[in-house]
Amino acid sequence: PMYFFLLNLSILDIGSISVIVPKSMANAILNTRLISYSGCVTQVFLVLFFIQADFAILTIMAYDRYIAICKPLHYAAVMNRRACLQWQPQPWSAALLNSALHTGNTFRLPFCHSNIVNQFFCEVPQLLRISGSEVFKSEIQIIIFNACLNAGFIVFIFVSYITYCTTVLRIRSQQGQHKAFSTCG
Repeated sequence: PMYFFLLNLSILDIGSISVIVPKSMANAILNTRLISYSGCVTQVFLVLFFIQADFAILTIMAYDRYIAICKPLHYAAVMNRRACLQWQPQPWSAALLNSALHTGNTFRLPFCHSNIVNQFFCEVPQLLRISGSEVFKSEIQIIIFNACLNAGFIVFIFVSYITYCTTVLRIRSQQGQHKAFSTCG
């Protein structure tokens, strides 16, 4: 299961790099900062998608390590192929929905002050600044929701690792502790 989720994480990491780097390289070579409206929408959507899916996959991986270290006798029953195949689409679909809502909400705002984004890629805070609207309350609410959701992921990961450490430190043999810590790493 760990390698299955590492594959998903690798695909997400390749995707997140592929969203921003090619455009920023093209801008550097051509000495321009232009991006089309549809390019900006696509970039915002994909960046949000890959970041959200990354957090979700890392959380599932933390749960996988929790079961492997803290409940090793249950590991084969809990983290079987069927469970992996059931869990795998959840981060992708949740990230798809979240980024679609976030992007749609951002680009429904009117951009009447300026169309210049002072970054090498389109990001939501810059787009909110150039929006000529005071209707960005819902966007701020979505940002706060995403921050809370990602904070929940991070807290779950930290609690999992604290639980691993306390469980591993209870192992009496030095070799067993070393093996368990290398699994966590």
